[in-house]
Amino acid sequence: MNGAALTAMSLDQLPMNQWATVVDLTLPDAAEDRELVLRLTEIGFVPGEAVRIVAAGVPGREPIAVRLGHTTFALRRHEASFIRVMPGVVGHG
Repeated sequence: MNGAALTAMSLDQLPMNQWATVVDLTLPDAAEDRELVLRLTEIGFVPGEAVRIVAAGVPGREPIAVRLGHTTFALRRHEASFIRVMPGVVGHG
């Protein structure tokens, strides 16, 4: 098992303002969730991309504002749960 697998978490669990690197996306069983994961991939949530949560709604931290490149996306926690990240920025700078 590699180091990424040991420390990877879903994006919805990442602490606020901590940079992370996308390592993969979960392929869900439900068809509508598979379409959601495809859309997330199409907008840039792909392995190697640096991300961080810059804001979160209250109560319940819903939705979350996620910075990806020069763009900020609002995601529901359910959507963010399909994005697997490793804390820290890997392979940048």
